[in-house]
Amino acid sequence: MDQIIHDYLASITLGEAQDYKNITVFPLFSNSNHGPEYLTLKEAMGSGTFVVTEVSEGGTVPELKVINKGEKAVLLLDGEELSGSKQNRVLNATILIAAHTEVIIPVSCTEHGRWSYTSAHFADSDTMMAYRVKRENARNVACNLQHDMSYQGDQGAVWDGIAEMANDAGVESRTGSMKDVFEARKNDLDAFLKTIPPYPHQKGILVFINGKVAGMDIVSSESACAAIHPKLLKSYTMDALLDKKKTRQPRTSDAKKFLQETAQCKEQKYKSVGLGWDYRFEAPQKVGSALVSEDSVIHMAFFAIEEGEKVGNMSSFVRRRGYRVN
Repeated sequence: MDQIIHDYLASITLGEAQDYKNITVFPLFSNSNHGPEYLTLKEAMGSGTFVVTEVSEGGTVPELKVINKGEKAVLLLDGEELSGSKQNRVLNATILIAAHTEVIIPVSCTEHGRWSYTSAHFADSDTMMAYRVKRENARNVACNLQHDMSYQGDQGAVWDGIAEMANDAGVESRTGSMKDVFEARKNDLDAFLKTIPPYPHQKGILVFINGKVAGMDIVSSESACAAIHPKLLKSYTMDALLDKKKTRQPRTSDAKKFLQETAQCKEQKYKSVGLGWDYRFEAPQKVGSALVSEDSVIHMAFFAIEEGEKVGNMSSFVRRRGYRVN
């Protein structure tokens, strides 16, 4: 594992566990790796200096155009959703967009049944792809990077995951929108947010669902963590809501073990679409990614793979459905 990433993993410490129903969240802290300054997607769009549009009037599903007119870089997180324009999309990778830069970014559709303009520009939907769908998309992006250097995901798998989530949540959406599912369960999700607030100086979360580790996300900036905490937590708690079980309470030693095991993952390194380098990790029961820029880990995420699943599957090549819309 790259020394910068290895050292950052070693620097992470755990806060006191936060429990609510069938979810346990360990706050993550680190005193190292402050890295370059940047704004989050929500902050940048709120300032009016960051614009996201279709790549052309006709648009193309797997790509969007971003224009950063501001003085600071902007961090877009893997799984963050953009709503509006011809259809809602999510980021296929974490990308750091430099100041005064225009970039074409890789995305997946999260609104299967719409291909018509509702607005000229996109907005931050305040939603992040649900954990299980995001994990599967991360695996497929990693597979496509390995085989054809593409940040493309498996669009069919994304649509299937959203449809399954909507069915489990008992939500019907006219356009098959992921955002509609989150909005329909807003009160339930808000209860988790009220019970599990971010701590001062926190940089990430490590989450257990039903007593089993689900995954972790950590960023280099305390202020960025505070800004993304609600949507990041909702990403995990949507799955917790739909899969309630009575299980044992996870221990701090379980969280420490997961962090220690991530350092054993094999890695591949790719040039990021934006600033820095995109690292992809895999192990028998883990998949992960990290964005490194200016010798600092900007964002890192690792997900647990359930027993019986295989990392590095070829689904994006054998079952890709293309980019149709209904």
